[in-house]
Amino acid sequence: MINSLVLATANRHKAKEMQAILDDVGIPILTLNEFQDFLGVEEDGVTCRDNAVKKAKATAAFTGHWALADDTGLEVDALQGRPGVYAARYAGEHATYEDNCKKLLQELQDVPSGQRTARFITVVALSNPEGQTEIVEGILEGTITQEFQGSGGFGYDPVFYVSHAGKTLAEMTFAEKNRMSHRAQAVTHAKSLLAKHRHQSQESGRSAAR
Repeated sequence: MINSLVLATANRHKAKEMQAILDDVGIPILTLNEFQDFLGVEEDGVTCRDNAVKKAKATAAFTGHWALADDTGLEVDALQGRPGVYAARYAGEHATYEDNCKKLLQELQDVPSGQRTARFITVVALSNPEGQTEIVEGILEGTITQEFQGSGGFGYDPVFYVSHAGKTLAEMTFAEKNRMSHRAQAVTHAKSLLAKHRHQSQESGRSAAR
């Protein structure tokens, strides 16, 4: 039975986006702020899947609640897939969002517009306290701009242009981004998994009561 769900992220921006999508899932949504003694995990996986699974399993085991964790990579074709899983620390371990964007733009300064294609890939892992885990993902195609555009969002949003929207992620409203983003896609898939598990639990409960 899923009585509550912990969002296994210390990133308040990610948590806000995920909470907005899961708001009507019908169970309490908790954050890591409610488990101050949990030290988190080192994101040392070689893929986003590795990191998401590791975070979800560790959080579920520690808290005793179901846990949902995500990890996102940015693949830039002209850079042979970099920064990939290292997107959050591309300019160094303590890099800011701006530092990472500036490094990316610098590396692409001689790359023409038609060759700046990229994609965000978000992997979401849903784990129960026993360690059983399911994986879903979301992908958003786009291009890297020549300069910063927009002041919203976070991460690489000011330099990631979505052609069918005609703007960068940073130029979108919160609601616009949360309808189409890579993370929104993955969390929406996870939401369907939660609904499936809740339905199965309810059916089991009814069978046991007969």
